[in-house]
Amino acid sequence: MQETTALTHHDDDNPMHTAERDVVALGIAAAAILLLVATGGAVVPGAVLSLFGEGEAPDRLLASALLLNIALIIFGWRRYRELTHEIAERRRAEDHARLLAATDPLTHCLNRRAMIEATERLRARAAMQGEALAYCMIDLDNFKQINDMYGHACGDAVLVALCDRMRALLPREARLARLGGDEFAFVMPYDVGQQDRVDDLVIRLFASIAEPFAERDVTVELSVSIGLATDHDAEGEPAPADAPTLMHRADMALYHAKKQGRNRHFWFEASMENELRFRNQLETGIRRGLAAGEFVPYYEQQIDIDTGELVGFEMLARWQSEQLGLVSPEIFIPVAEEMGLIAPLSEQLMDRAFADAREWDDRLTLSINISPVQLRDPWFAQQLLKKLVAAGFPPQRLEIEITESCLHENIGMVRTQITSLRNQGVKVSLDDFGTGYASLEQLRNLPFDRLKIDRSFITELREPAGRMRLVDAIISLGRGLDLPLTAEGVENEEILAALREMGCLKAQGYVYGMPETAEEVRQRLAACGRLGVAPRATGGPRHLGDDRAQAAAS
Repeated sequence: MQETTALTHHDDDNPMHTAERDVVALGIAAAAILLLVATGGAVVPGAVLSLFGEGEAPDRLLASALLLNIALIIFGWRRYRELTHEIAERRRAEDHARLLAATDPLTHCLNRRAMIEATERLRARAAMQGEALAYCMIDLDNFKQINDMYGHACGDAVLVALCDRMRALLPREARLARLGGDEFAFVMPYDVGQQDRVDDLVIRLFASIAEPFAERDVTVELSVSIGLATDHDAEGEPAPADAPTLMHRADMALYHAKKQGRNRHFWFEASMENELRFRNQLETGIRRGLAAGEFVPYYEQQIDIDTGELVGFEMLARWQSEQLGLVSPEIFIPVAEEMGLIAPLSEQLMDRAFADAREWDDRLTLSINISPVQLRDPWFAQQLLKKLVAAGFPPQRLEIEITESCLHENIGMVRTQITSLRNQGVKVSLDDFGTGYASLEQLRNLPFDRLKIDRSFITELREPAGRMRLVDAIISLGRGLDLPLTAEGVENEEILAALREMGCLKAQGYVYGMPETAEEVRQRLAACGRLGVAPRATGGPRHLGDDRAQAAAS
């Protein structure tokens, strides 16, 4: 195969090659032949004459030497043939071992180490010929699901078929490698200034891979994300980069493609490196911030539109980073979810929020957003109830908010979690309603207590031709299902006036003020006489429902 032939070369210093050119062995063979000629010339004529009775028998010593010499030549020849055969076998074994060390055993592509060597050779050759070099990294989207659904044998068969499709499209001088798992790469030279030829090849790769794979009586559909890097800049000027640098840049472009939604390709740009550096800074900061307690709750007021009365607060996560300052949740929450740290981060925030809310008037509720990642934990409901007991916070004052995306991952588990929490008095709201795919059947069967209309619909009410009818339809749906509604994102009096005409709702948004710290909320409640009894040092006052929560948690 073209990607491996360049790696099976022979070293002139190999001991087996030296054995093939063994001067001593050749000298012994030559001496034996000369000795045969010399002794044969003296013995054979006399032996022939003696055989016909015309002379004396040859000297016995010379005759013995001749026979011994013949035996030596026969033995030496056989030994030489055996030696050459052994050398040939060892050479084949060495070439095979070298091949195994350089290739992936499943797909027979180059492996990661060999790909670096192949890239350097192609880079040097391209530089001599005035060509540019493109390094392409390919990652299969959600390939783990194929292994989980159909087994690893089917997954391996798909990988082999995928490589065959890629080989059929790649130019002869390209090198294809499997870097590990479901990640592949190829490197190829191209004419400077004709980067679009590489784009055309990538588009054909997308089309080929999009064709279903029929393996082991199942049909598998794949998509890939691709990142590309080159050793020339956008103007076609050389921008020297060695193999590891090209690989690193293609990997950053691949990360960008996956972040943008997968099933697409991007060329590396310098801004991607800055973005990845910021991402690494975020990851390091989140770990440090968790240990240092830098994540703090902010609170947004929830108001009854009809009466204007404060009925509760929604807890919003904020990161008071020592290095980055105040960071909004839109930045750090997705990163924390990908890092697997959203659960400890959320628990840290809830502990603080429960402690803060215990000082409020008992009629004020606390709403907390729950990540879909947290709902994948079958013990989430029990852990939350234990936290309520430990904090001495009544479950009747807590409302958790989940998004519509949670309903499509494991509806059975979500139903169990919601039911367990509601049985202990915790209310459950469906957040960002209208932006996902919640069906009427799910709304009818799942025990929600409230719907929250997404801010994207509410903010458009400020326009004369805004989505008044759509919001009104959502409100009518909530009434039909006997579900109270909350409008979030109420930013001005025009929106508030439009909502007042639609019925009894709760509202939250900047029209009532910006989210506030725990101390600012405490001062607000103290000013209006709605600050409750301070909690006791022994764990705070007991509330109706604590015993029920304690029994459920245990």
